[in-house]
Amino acid sequence: MAVVQTPVIVAHCGLVCSECGAHRNGKCGGCQSDKPMFANCPVKRCSAEKKHSCCADCLDFRDLRGCRKLNNLLAKVLGFLFRSNRIGNLERIRQLGLDDFKAERAAGPKR
Repeated sequence: MAVVQTPVIVAHCGLVCSECGAHRNGKCGGCQSDKPMFANCPVKRCSAEKKHSCCADCLDFRDLRGCRKLNNLLAKVLGFLFRSNRIGNLERIRQLGLDDFKAERAAGPKR
């Protein structure tokens, strides 16, 4: 029997939505959808205004930790709660590109 794989969905901020419980439980479609959990997210707004697929595309910050929309106390708390390294994900997206990052995540952990 073939295993159906869920597509990897990445938020503007680098959160992997498809790995989030709220997304898996249908409570959030991810910020790229019509059903985001936080519709007024300043990170999403900034990234969308600049026509970026995610913050990895932003050249305003060589080090994304310098962006106060992306890296602030609330973001750190959410990162802890969601067990997510959003800035680490964005740095990896910068290295690989978004499509290859998604493929890497879909493949699962390295053995």
